[in-house]
Amino acid sequence: MVKWSDDYLIGVPEIDEQHKRLFEIAGRAYKVMQDEYSIDKYDQIIEIIEELKDYAVYHFKSEEEYLTKIQYKKFFSQKIAHDSFVEKINNIDYEKIDEEQDKYLIEIMDFIVNWIVNHIIKLDKEIPNVPL
Repeated sequence: MVKWSDDYLIGVPEIDEQHKRLFEIAGRAYKVMQDEYSIDKYDQIIEIIEELKDYAVYHFKSEEEYLTKIQYKKFFSQKIAHDSFVEKINNIDYEKIDEEQDKYLIEIMDFIVNWIVNHIIKLDKEIPNVPL
């Protein structure tokens, strides 16, 4: 499990705090996955997915507003990446989750963590901290 590290800081405090929150949500998913005493994790998994959906939309909107204000030249590549993440999360098949909870939770975890880390390192690190 990847945990938050200051290596992920991009220097824009509001965005950094939101990124930390995304790692917290992923961490909760990891804890659910590790819980060997809970047989039916469906409700917990759905709760985490719904929270992730809501928070991702909030975060992307906030980040995109910042990018617009600073007239960031790579805004559209960020927007495309954000939209693709939201689409992937919105297309999660809840029936599959119910059938194979642990397997699907691992797939979701891998997607979330890999996407967040790669997005921050490859795209967000290029965002300048411009005082508004």
